[in-house]
Amino acid sequence: MSLVVVLTGFSFLLGLVIGSFLNVVICRYNTGETLWGRSRCFTCGRELSFKELFPLLSFLIQKGKCRNCLSKISWQYPIVEFLTALLFALSFLKISSGVDISMVTRPSFWAALFSAWAFIAILIVIAVYDYRHKIIPDFLVVLAIFLGLLGAWLSLERSGFANQMIFALHGLLLAGPTLALPLAGLWFISYGRWLGLGDAKLAYALGVFLGLSRGIVAFLLSFWIGAIIGLILIILGRFQYLWFRKFSLKSELPFAPFLIAGALLSWLLPANWLSWLIFF
Repeated sequence: MSLVVVLTGFSFLLGLVIGSFLNVVICRYNTGETLWGRSRCFTCGRELSFKELFPLLSFLIQKGKCRNCLSKISWQYPIVEFLTALLFALSFLKISSGVDISMVTRPSFWAALFSAWAFIAILIVIAVYDYRHKIIPDFLVVLAIFLGLLGAWLSLERSGFANQMIFALHGLLLAGPTLALPLAGLWFISYGRWLGLGDAKLAYALGVFLGLSRGIVAFLLSFWIGAIIGLILIILGRFQYLWFRKFSLKSELPFAPFLIAGALLSWLLPANWLSWLIFF
């Protein structure tokens, strides 16, 4: 078994564990609860045992229900865990592709990988938190900007102090503002009805991490993704299909998840795929 396969599997398993922790952050952030307390059922209040805390696996074994009160467990938990695991594995494959296998043993490789993982983790928290509460806390955005700058600085795509400095300044002074200003303008002229100012701040963080060219691609992809998903939800709501019956033309959808989806696609996919996706 090759080293790449082993480390891809390790990345996936680590992502499952981190995803479980991200669920705790999402559910407890701004509630006054500590992030380090024992997990419990939100319905009956019983603390969960060790065997109920295995990411993804416990949800499947328990068929999505609490073992004590049989109340349904939110699908948020397995989705966040699996999505984090998948993105961790894909990010490892991206960073390891095109480099000599000996690079995997170097601190620079792991610094780039861990910084990318940290940035992905905070993006997942922001996306789900915005979906749940229709707001992006400033602290999370500031953290995303810091982690995005760190990820851009440590990226293996740029070598040498001068190149890293140039790209960092490029993100902070050009790419970030270029992506943020259109959304800030939409927030201003609509008095916050179309978009929140948090979306503009998030776009700045994405620009810092991606740079201008991939940032613009991410921006365009986010509108495509939002339009397609919005149309699907409206059609399902029109036909009163299950949970989707609440969606209509007047429904509000948070934009942060679409921005983040576009950014991750822009970062993960090869450059020649991106132009096809946008202009097809």
